[in-house]
Amino acid sequence: MKLALRKARLIAHLLHGMWIVATRFPKADADRRHALNRAWSLKMLRLCGMRLVVHNDGARLDRGALVVANHISWIDIYVINAWRPTPFVSKAEIRQWPLVGWLAEQLDTVFIQREKRSEAKRIMHELSDRLSAGELMCVFPEGTTSDGLALLPFHANMFQAAVSACVPVQPLCIMYEDAQGRQSTAPAYIDDLSLADSLNLLLRGGPLTAHVYVCGPLAPGADRRALAAEAQGVIAAALREMQGGTAASGALIQEPSEPYAAGETLIEPADPSGRSPSV
Repeated sequence: MKLALRKARLIAHLLHGMWIVATRFPKADADRRHALNRAWSLKMLRLCGMRLVVHNDGARLDRGALVVANHISWIDIYVINAWRPTPFVSKAEIRQWPLVGWLAEQLDTVFIQREKRSEAKRIMHELSDRLSAGELMCVFPEGTTSDGLALLPFHANMFQAAVSACVPVQPLCIMYEDAQGRQSTAPAYIDDLSLADSLNLLLRGGPLTAHVYVCGPLAPGADRRALAAEAQGVIAAALREMQGGTAASGALIQEPSEPYAAGETLIEPADPSGRSPSV
């Protein structure tokens, strides 16, 4: 399929997402919103030439946890939402992105202006309050994106929210793989890439599989720096397992047959190596 046509389909899907949020979300309960978000995100991945395989999903927490993940690309957000919709903490610039920014705002994203010191205190209070109320929140503690081959140092500031709310931290590891079973850096949104250039590389780099490894929850403890170091170690170990092909077999997450009616997804075993079939 020509690149221009694939981009047009993505734009149409983003517009459809705006329509869903504007017309269906106001009448939907939380479970229904999550189902709509998850189905929409799964289709987003498919339109980008990507499938989703989830490992160790039995460790998943569904409320009252700070989710932390390594960060490779803007597509990471849709990967996580296709697994389990979760509000994010995001840089304020994303609010200005066409279509995507409006959708992010409507899906309870917390935007932070990193250049303002006063923002850190405000964000900590908001995150702590939402976590204490039983919500989930997701942050990328590396603070920026990488090529995904290794982790950048984790910043400890955001972990204070889990310590203050006394809720667990759930580490996630994300890795992208090409059709030959090799780790792919095609989705990486790094260096001086524009969003348009990043999208081109992603679409040309397919077919791809997004792997999500759900690590066991970590007790918050009393020290955010120790908690950040523990989370980084757990995610790094999961990344090494997936890079070495030794991770436990994952489940291939498929779109439902009627995503906006039933809001359900299908889970199928991946092959014994934990890898999904070619897209």
